[in-house]
Amino acid sequence: MKRIIHSRKTAGLSALALSALMAGSTAAATETIRVEIGSSHPTQNIWVWAMQNVFQPEVDRILEDNGGNYRINWRESYGGTLFDFGDTRTSLRDGIVDVGMVGTVWEGSDMPLQNVTYYTPFATEDHELLVQIFDELNTEVGALVDSWASQNMVHLSSLITDSYDIYATSQVESLDDLRNMRINAPGSSANWLSGTGATPVDGALTTYYTNIQTGVTEGALSFATGIEPTQVYEVAPELTRVGIGAMYFGSVAVNKDFYEGLPEEVREAFLEAGKETSLRHGEYVTEQMDDALEKMQNQGLNVSELPESEKERWVESLPESIVEDWLDMGGDDAEDLLKAYFDLLREHGEEPLRDWDAIVR
Repeated sequence: MKRIIHSRKTAGLSALALSALMAGSTAAATETIRVEIGSSHPTQNIWVWAMQNVFQPEVDRILEDNGGNYRINWRESYGGTLFDFGDTRTSLRDGIVDVGMVGTVWEGSDMPLQNVTYYTPFATEDHELLVQIFDELNTEVGALVDSWASQNMVHLSSLITDSYDIYATSQVESLDDLRNMRINAPGSSANWLSGTGATPVDGALTTYYTNIQTGVTEGALSFATGIEPTQVYEVAPELTRVGIGAMYFGSVAVNKDFYEGLPEEVREAFLEAGKETSLRHGEYVTEQMDDALEKMQNQGLNVSELPESEKERWVESLPESIVEDWLDMGGDDAEDLLKAYFDLLREHGEEPLRDWDAIVR
């Protein structure tokens, strides 16, 4: 029997050739997918932070853990590079970006169901709970799933705010102080000023500073994590804590046509990353809210509380027509969603200051 003897040199070359072959096979097996991701707001914003610092790396991690068959080439267009706050829906719907932040708060006509929290103020200040609730509603309530689909989108992750208060040029000591004030209140949040005598002015976090500085408005209904990075407190140095509530602002979503063209493994990675993004977004808002209030106070922001009696007066004075108008826009689907939303709040121990759902019980 003959023995086959390889020289050390020959064996080394064979090993190198095999290694190169395997490396080439691995490279060939990894498919790169370009994803355009963008927003109307800058990266220091709480919603965009979640996209850039959680969603993107989480998708990358999941794909790598699944064997590295796919990798994403992220093309970032944050900070209004491609569209402003009024175009978040149409820009994603029409494929200007593949993944984007959709501010449904500005889409009262085209996406009314998603605005339920803005028509039911003083329901909860627990923003971390709100994220959980809307991840469930957006994926399990058929009318909401269909609403996203009708806009050529698939929901990925819920975006929320911390509780809304009043940031203004002067302190608000009673409801009467709001009379004749011009207050930035975007989209559906204008309803919260019904009956107060204040005039709501549309806008967004990106416009409040200039609006107040130039006298277009005298303040804004907003939240700490939005006001601090935009430095609105410089021109509105009086914060009156009211506790209007945390709000579901919108979602990180993906263009439906684009999504359906992705490999199943990538689609699943998007969905899984979306859930983790919601969780960490809620936690991040908690951290940033506390930090923002401390930073703003150190920079001269004065903080006061609206007296409880005045808060009760505000809650009780809000007209039932606020939720009635929303129900008219949403029809039977809105009734079902309103019940589901308030049922989930109470199941988690929340006690809304106004039982807006009583109208459909």
